[in-house]
Amino acid sequence: MAKIRAAVIGGGIIGLAVARELLHRMDAVEVTLFEKETRVAAHQTGHNSGVVHAGLYYPPGSLKARLCRRGVTLLQQYAENKGVAYEECGKVVVAHDSSEVARMDAIFDRAVANGVPGIRKVAGEKIPEIEPHARGVAAVHSPHTAIIDYVAVAEALAADIAAAAGRVLLGREVVGLDSRTAETVVTTGQGSEVFDLVVTCAGLQSDRVALMSGEPRSPRVVPFFGDYFLLEPERSSLVKGLIYPVPDPRYPFLGVHLTKRIDGRIMLGPNAFLSFGREAYDRRGWSASDVMSAVGFPGFWRFAVHNTAAAVREARTVLSTGQFVKEAQKYVPDVRRSDVTRGPRGIRAQAMNADGSLEDDFVITGSERVIHVRNAPSPGATSSLAIAEHVVTEVLARATT
Repeated sequence: MAKIRAAVIGGGIIGLAVARELLHRMDAVEVTLFEKETRVAAHQTGHNSGVVHAGLYYPPGSLKARLCRRGVTLLQQYAENKGVAYEECGKVVVAHDSSEVARMDAIFDRAVANGVPGIRKVAGEKIPEIEPHARGVAAVHSPHTAIIDYVAVAEALAADIAAAAGRVLLGREVVGLDSRTAETVVTTGQGSEVFDLVVTCAGLQSDRVALMSGEPRSPRVVPFFGDYFLLEPERSSLVKGLIYPVPDPRYPFLGVHLTKRIDGRIMLGPNAFLSFGREAYDRRGWSASDVMSAVGFPGFWRFAVHNTAAAVREARTVLSTGQFVKEAQKYVPDVRRSDVTRGPRGIRAQAMNADGSLEDDFVITGSERVIHVRNAPSPGATSSLAIAEHVVTEVLARATT
């Protein structure tokens, strides 16, 4: 029996999980993963807060809701099996004032509908029993929300692929996808190879990779950076776990929150503002082609017109460390400007439609032979192993029809 030749494009946590799942569930398969960087997890996987989301926010029945809950179970099991640090530090979503309570209650209802374990409401005076320095009029407590080292998970997945005789090719940027009648040619700077199946998980470059195979450019990736600040180590006791605001539907992004990392450091952030490059982690970095891709997209301007208030709010935190800290002080008043130092920057691959709307759910498109993971924002890392299950189930279903 001839082996199925499968390629995965993208060495972030989702691409690695898909490659591993293909090897585990398909008979007679050869898997090659292409990653343009010289290491795995170089972009969104290695530039996030490390939170394992429990599934509080997502519409019940949505792909996000289903794959997040399944993903938590798989990720916790995988971390235990591989010796990757995993801590259920818990999370409180805090209503700052009475105007936020109804929205907080709606989050609680969604969490219950999504089967989030241990979820409960907390009166304002009881919040310090969970987070001694946090303040608010009420909160939702998710005791099983966790933190993890996603880079360590990605490296373990890469090792699994190699152990199963798969190939992880680093420094191989895919520059062409040519779909023919029964096969697809993947071209990199080092040459071309022919495959029976291709799955793309290209994150910040997902729209460009999809375009190579004839997919529509929309939804377009518009990158938004998020800056983090770090509390000085001696002030880490101000936060025991995760302290989040109640999302405001007027804004497309969550806003500044306080997050414990798996190494014990406390991060404040992120904010969210248009990035001048899809991979511009250096604050002075930019890419002319990425800027033109964003500002030349009519959907971006339609989005901007309807989100000027959000832009003003986020711009304040970009321009002023004091304003950034002030957002965090709404929930932990004891945080001082002198307590923080500038930390890392992440960049979110935000999929945007031509009408200016944001793609909120996971988006997976393509044909029988070429499947594209077009949009996998938070909780994408949490859901990675479940997304891989979903994609490979789809591959197997298409192969039998």
